[in-house]
Amino acid sequence: MLSELLSNPLSDLLFEQSDEFMGIYDLEKEQFVRVNSAGVRLLGFASEVALLDDPGRLRSLRIPPLTIDHRAALIGQLNRAGRYEETVQIGRVNGPAFWGRLIISTLLGGADGYALVRLIDQRQLHQTERDLDHSVRRYEAVFSYASIGIVVCDQQGRITSANHLANELFGYQTGELISLTIEQLVPTEVSHFHQTLRQFFNQQPPVPEMARNRDLQARRKDGSVFPVEISLSYFQLEEEHYAVAYIIDTSVKKAAQSQLLAQRDAIQRLNGDLEQKVADRTNALLNTLGQLVQAKDELTKALTAEQQLGELKSRFVSIASHEFRTPLTVVQTSATLIEKYLALNQPDNCQTHLDHIRASTRHLNDILEEFLSVGQIEAGKIEAHPVSVDVAKLLGVTVADMQGILKRDQRVEMTLSGSETARPDHVWPGHAWLDPSLFRKIILNLLTNAIKYSGPGSVVSIQGTTTDRLLTLIVQDQGVGIPPDDQPHLFERFFRASNVTNMAGTGLGLHIVGQYVALMGGQISLQSVLDQGTTVTLTLPSHDDHSAD
Repeated sequence: MLSELLSNPLSDLLFEQSDEFMGIYDLEKEQFVRVNSAGVRLLGFASEVALLDDPGRLRSLRIPPLTIDHRAALIGQLNRAGRYEETVQIGRVNGPAFWGRLIISTLLGGADGYALVRLIDQRQLHQTERDLDHSVRRYEAVFSYASIGIVVCDQQGRITSANHLANELFGYQTGELISLTIEQLVPTEVSHFHQTLRQFFNQQPPVPEMARNRDLQARRKDGSVFPVEISLSYFQLEEEHYAVAYIIDTSVKKAAQSQLLAQRDAIQRLNGDLEQKVADRTNALLNTLGQLVQAKDELTKALTAEQQLGELKSRFVSIASHEFRTPLTVVQTSATLIEKYLALNQPDNCQTHLDHIRASTRHLNDILEEFLSVGQIEAGKIEAHPVSVDVAKLLGVTVADMQGILKRDQRVEMTLSGSETARPDHVWPGHAWLDPSLFRKIILNLLTNAIKYSGPGSVVSIQGTTTDRLLTLIVQDQGVGIPPDDQPHLFERFFRASNVTNMAGTGLGLHIVGQYVALMGGQISLQSVLDQGTTVTLTLPSHDDHSAD
């Protein structure tokens, strides 16, 4: 019967044309008698004959191979059930082992003692699962250990997740918040109003400016009320809307403000008293007045610093909530669709969403890298280590690396020039004394901005000039340009121009570039015209200050 089945042209065509491993296993002799071409290639053999001559692969595909007793037990189970499935490690003759899905079913109801063995290569699926697991771990690290409380709730106001600091702020044990509604975290007297407001927000979610940094009151588990500052963001998962609340306990801030106001009032009263005694105690009053003015200045500086810190935190919360939400939503949606398409055996659709997951993972890594770079710069952990650098070569390699992100018909044009001098410590044309790592990161950032904010078919130009003292580099694009009012703030942390808020970005790129340029003792300037383009000019020392005269 088996020979008749294999001699059937249709059966042979299906067997050989399959792109998966397919083999015929003799259950009595406990060995393979046929393996298709795809199976031979998957296991790394040159031919079917070579595979069937291998004493290990002839009887078992697994790593390590099954023992005799184990193999006999599996065959007995197969004869009884007619089918067996398992995910196992598969050995290759000329490469590392990999994970595969083994599907075994008896042929002709088990009457001839043969089984059909199918093997599905799951290496890509396992790698994707690992990448997804790493992405989820990074998300959990950011969410769980954020320095502000974060609470997520659905349209009905049910809390679906909360981080560690949120539990701590409201006085709950880990996991207790999940069983509550958001109305249980607001003062009792306004909970009904809050429920109505939530329903209105679900119908018409507010714009980010309306849902950011709102001063409100919150209620702890013990019923006590405390002041909070809350920012809201929204996202949609399938057909469900979710709200994310970023919560900062402002008790200390309020107390500090009250103390500052009280000190200000005290200073004003004291100044009034001092004015009454100015004639009799001129010298003493001058000294006291000087101390008071100094104290007032320090208090003003402290208040200004507090306000600036609050603005930076607000920008960080707004940018982080937006930049993390989109790739994480893509990861979660793609993972769900991969599971669906796997069940439907649609590998092409699976690959599309695997690419989405990889792109989102790279985007999250880039965001985290920018945040880490800012922290390292401010902590003084980054230093410039200048060496003699072939500027033309380094720029050429960097431009080549950017080809993958160019839009249709975009191109990068590079023009470099240099001059020799008669100085004993001269540098050759095209060379400069600078830190190659920091310089490359600067160029990558400027080129990325130029490409991202310019349209298809545009030209990004790089013009460089080196002398024995200076390297001047000009990066010019034909992009959307920058509004004049925004240009003075472009090198500030978390600042983004008003005409590109609908495009992805953290507002840290130019800030980091400015810091790197300063570390190398250089200067940077920017000129831009709306809808015409932007020109960035770098000036860096190109000589070794420690060379002999």
